[in-house]
Amino acid sequence: MVDKKEMNAGRLAGIAGSYWQGFALQTGVKLDIFTLLGGKRLSGPDTARTLGGDVRGVTTLLNALTAMGLLEKTEGLFSNTPVALAWLCRDSKKYIGHIIMHMYHLVDSWHHLDEAVIAGRPMRARAVMRGDEEREAFLMGMYNIAMGLAPSAVEEIDLTGRSHLLDMGGGPGTWAIHFCMANPGLRATVFDLPGTRPFAEKTIADFNLSDRVSFRDGNYLTGEVTGRYDAAWLSQILHGEGPETCLEMIRKAVSALDPGGIILIHEFILNNDKAGPLHPALFSLNMLTGTVSGRAYSEEEIMNMLIRGGAKEVRRLPFRSSGDSGIIAGTV
Repeated sequence: MVDKKEMNAGRLAGIAGSYWQGFALQTGVKLDIFTLLGGKRLSGPDTARTLGGDVRGVTTLLNALTAMGLLEKTEGLFSNTPVALAWLCRDSKKYIGHIIMHMYHLVDSWHHLDEAVIAGRPMRARAVMRGDEEREAFLMGMYNIAMGLAPSAVEEIDLTGRSHLLDMGGGPGTWAIHFCMANPGLRATVFDLPGTRPFAEKTIADFNLSDRVSFRDGNYLTGEVTGRYDAAWLSQILHGEGPETCLEMIRKAVSALDPGGIILIHEFILNNDKAGPLHPALFSLNMLTGTVSGRAYSEEEIMNMLIRGGAKEVRRLPFRSSGDSGIIAGTV
């Protein structure tokens, strides 16, 4: 939440120019500078030569990344900080470059935010945003986010006695994997578009869970959700659609649950007046720039959709992420 008491001309100018740092970081990741440096110390000219780039341009970027605290510079040589080694080098298990590249691919849409606000719709077709490179960045970016959230989130969700989880729109399957790791008696099915299968099956295999986590082709927007389950997990898929489509998605998930089953909705959740928290409010703007009807929803809206979709005992769980995502549950 922005502290309004601290707002002044300097702070406003800082907010207006905050994209400078974002672009510098995205460019560093796109050019793979952090991986290139690895554990080495290189000069600006040597780095430029390896990249096949201009010495002035590359060195200027390296200096900016140093000023941001991502690189260190000693006697004219650049090296990674521990933070960059951990999070920005491709050979690190903690690499988050995919979500940073997803942000990079959103830039063009945000550039036309003024037009989107006036028109009430995105300025470029959603399909254009899903080339192979962008799709990989999106799917693996979701993997980056889930890997950060899932270990703590699944500890707060009691699936004791549950045997089969539906991970609806589960992408690379990260949440299904962590639910199964936390619940030895559980198996899971990731239900998503066929194009997602290669990413999911690779991720599942990397965790040695191919015997407990499977992938099922399907489109929860245009078709039915197949299979029978006693738990359903819908993480960050409602925000891509309008209210009536979301309601239909919930109804499909509920219809796939056996009596006594639990449905769990994970989203960036707005306050009921929709004027905060900050990240969900900005995220709703992001959906305006990229989808026809998508938006962030309030706690009240999600609860009402669950009730209308056939769930009861609807409640919000204690979990809160740093980005103000939360979990709302119901039973059937």
